Amino acid sequence: LQEAYLAYEAQCQREGVVDFAELLLRCVELWQHHPVLREHYQARFKTLLVDEFQDTNPLQYRWLRLLCGPTSTVFAVGDDDQSIYSFRGAEIENMRHFERDYGVTRVLRLEQNYRSLGTILEAANALIQHNAGRFGKTLWTEGARGELIRVYEGETDGDEARFIAHTVTELRDQGVRLSDMVLLYRSNAQSRALEQALFSLNLPYRVHGGLRFFERQEIRHALAYLRLAVSAEDDAAFLRVVNFPPRGIGARSLENLQVEAQTLRSSLFQATRVSSLAGKAGQGVQRFLQGIDQLAELIHQGQDLPGVIQAVLELSGLLEHYRQDKEGADRIANLEELVAAAVAFTLEEGSGDVLSFLAHATLETGEYGAAPGSEAIQMMTVHAAKGLEFEVVFVAGLEDGLFPHENALQETRGLEEERRLAYVALTRARRQLYLTHAQSRVLHGQVRYGVRSRFLEEIPEFLCHILNPCAKRHELFFGARALKPVRSSETSTEFAKTGKFHIGQRVRHDKFGEGVVLAREGQGGEGRVQVNFRDVGMKWLALAFARLTSL
Repeated sequence: LQEAYLAYEAQCQREGVVDFAELLLRCVELWQHHPVLREHYQARFKTLLVDEFQDTNPLQYRWLRLLCGPTSTVFAVGDDDQSIYSFRGAEIENMRHFERDYGVTRVLRLEQNYRSLGTILEAANALIQHNAGRFGKTLWTEGARGELIRVYEGETDGDEARFIAHTVTELRDQGVRLSDMVLLYRSNAQSRALEQALFSLNLPYRVHGGLRFFERQEIRHALAYLRLAVSAEDDAAFLRVVNFPPRGIGARSLENLQVEAQTLRSSLFQATRVSSLAGKAGQGVQRFLQGIDQLAELIHQGQDLPGVIQAVLELSGLLEHYRQDKEGADRIANLEELVAAAVAFTLEEGSGDVLSFLAHATLETGEYGAAPGSEAIQMMTVHAAKGLEFEVVFVAGLEDGLFPHENALQETRGLEEERRLAYVALTRARRQLYLTHAQSRVLHGQVRYGVRSRFLEEIPEFLCHILNPCAKRHELFFGARALKPVRSSETSTEFAKTGKFHIGQRVRHDKFGEGVVLAREGQGGEGRVQVNFRDVGMKWLALAFARLTSL
């Protein structure tokens, strides 16, 4: 990496250019090495105001220190409870450094809130108080307390999404504008199920900070492979993916193929079968043909739709391509979510027909009722929502491992930033707030059984209205086998005797706390289960000794 950076830097030097990040570094270096220039700018700017101070990184703080002269006045505005950009290098500690370095003796706390009603602020205050080392503030309002926060638990992410879509419809019918409502989620991959539910009820929506699921580049690539496997006449699909991922098929080779196709009066795909291309381009075309033929054969043999989609991702090379990309993690997550879309489509339609799925994807790509400036419900990640506000806010996917994200659960600083992110989500709401979670969801192509987010537990119960407190636990589906829940009075010893312990079962352990069963092996007294505990992570436990209690 150092060699690559040196080569990059040398090329920039030759061309006399700098990138955006380098601009700040060059300023710092300039002022450090040239006192006369530094003193000139210190004299020029006597009063400095820094907004969103919690988002500054160490280099920006060095820049500020250099710009502030001995007679300068500096004023910083920031909210440590909204520091959510550590992945960009933001350092919340800069606020403490500022107090120390400038001898701040008076911190002005802006605690009166003019946006949210009282109940929402109480919930946000209670949540964020679980973070240590805060500057400390308590939001309050002269406005009304407002309605209780509504909490909904779905059996699946599909149930959760349908509840949100139906609630949006009801609110719209009551006079709430769609543009005054927002759906927030932790990661972009969650949007697929929500989009599908909104589309099913003809609710126009607009995705901010990203594209609709079926409009995303990587999804279009995958669907182009699928379209080509179904119809060799689809020239648009061919041109989209014949050299993606790159196979050494250049523009000149494609021009030659188009000439041959016109001569033969055939599709581009058929022309490649008799193409005279040689060398690297010829080899690339042959690999491409083989992959499409394998996909077509799978479809012909009746492979189920999720299996076909998984084969598309592997045979196309898309997954491997994005694994090599430093910024490819989100694209991989979206591709894996395409498998989940296929599973959901199969369950809802009762059919795994590939052509029907492609038609469904095409319809969802349309801009129904969501032209620029038109009424549409807003959809975005919590990060993208910072600084915005809405009458009604839905926060979806409140499960441990999802929100807070699993990468943060093992680190104190990571968990506290996730809590700040949840605080930002709650405080986007003016009047109504809905918090939803699901017992199971298909995410990244796999069924995952979730534990209710610890952030929900940290909001006082008296502030919440549980919408389905007596909801019946419907049968959980793992593959084609229905798994019935277990009575709460049974212990692990009884499970071992009766064989009624199930994947997805919520359990409690005297020492490890609450968790969800992820796997099981063995029978009777020799049986054991793997449990994902909220506080301590994964553990294998012998059923005969663990003394688990089902929830």
